[in-house]
Amino acid sequence: MLLLKFEPAKRMNKIPKSFFSVLDDKIAETRSELPLIDLSKGNPDLPTPKNIVSTLQKAAESPTNDRYSPFDGKEDLKRAISVFYKREYGVRIDPESEVAIFSGAAIGLFAFPQVILNPGDYAIITDPHYPEYVPAIKLANGKIFECPLTKKNRFLPDFSRIPEDVLNKSKLLLLNYPNNPTGAVANRKFFAQTIRFANEHNLVVINDFAYASLGYEEKPVSLLQIPGVVQSAVEIYTLSKTYSMAGWRIGFAVGNKDIIASLKQYHAHAYSTVYGAVQDAAVEALTGSQKGANDILASYRKRRKLFVDGLNKLGYQVEAPKGTFFVWVSAPRGFDGERFANYLFDNASIAVAPGIGFGNEGKNYVRISLVQSEKVLETALKRINHLWEVELDVTRSFD
Repeated sequence: MLLLKFEPAKRMNKIPKSFFSVLDDKIAETRSELPLIDLSKGNPDLPTPKNIVSTLQKAAESPTNDRYSPFDGKEDLKRAISVFYKREYGVRIDPESEVAIFSGAAIGLFAFPQVILNPGDYAIITDPHYPEYVPAIKLANGKIFECPLTKKNRFLPDFSRIPEDVLNKSKLLLLNYPNNPTGAVANRKFFAQTIRFANEHNLVVINDFAYASLGYEEKPVSLLQIPGVVQSAVEIYTLSKTYSMAGWRIGFAVGNKDIIASLKQYHAHAYSTVYGAVQDAAVEALTGSQKGANDILASYRKRRKLFVDGLNKLGYQVEAPKGTFFVWVSAPRGFDGERFANYLFDNASIAVAPGIGFGNEGKNYVRISLVQSEKVLETALKRINHLWEVELDVTRSFD
């Protein structure tokens, strides 16, 4: 049989292999005497609250959910999203015109550049950033400008550093607060300044609000809490972190009705509909008892304290994240982030994410995820301490 000589479309050359799939491949291939401790990805380990699971089980038995659900999503879920935003953030959302439902928030994030950018338009993102923003923009034939996030600027972008010629060609400003990977949060003042800047330059502002529920010192601010923003910006929300529903693939966007309409159109063609039983469970998540969500936050708060305190006792200089379940750790002197990640992997069987995978500003960092039990995190700390005391004769000092 003559084999087809296949060459992928040229557009595929624009995008790298998924950063996280590369990490997965490395982990799958490892052979170590020590059990692997995987702290590399933001994949929640805590179970979905029981009231949500029970709702899904019951909904899965309904013949109604064997059929296609409405392209725009079930009316009950759209109303639940509106109720949720009013309860949590005091923001009024029209359930019909200002809500788009996705088969996972990642689908929505991929859709934004497709519906906003024309070829050659710039999208402004931060450095570091969630890696999947880049292929989404490149497949839309957009260009990327990165605003550096540094400890000095509290991991918030300085828009004054964007060149005028880039601003003149920019259409999209994509933010992510609470921030992955740095754990930084944004306040109302920053969001208000952002909206003023965006309005001056006719930019669409998107906030990836994936870690909305994970604020440790105060509740994270929604971009849409800034007066008038619902009419000029969009926020995207996932149930993956708030309710430990990562595998369920359900998310939504709220905000500007024209952008929402384009997102609905894109999703209907590219992904069709979202399984009805999952939508029913999402209604329960958003409008039912919030005890499960509160317990999830409490668990991450305990893990954060345990791990950050533990690293600092070992001689690291680590600031506790204000949000998310990530710890952004500067590599010790003599290491960059990638070398340090490889060292932990090879010598302690601990997988962490090298910061370079999130952008050039992350090159001297690693991102550590708190998605393991306190017992496992304690074991990780013991292994790291053992490396410094026995395996490596170096100073635990940092630049």
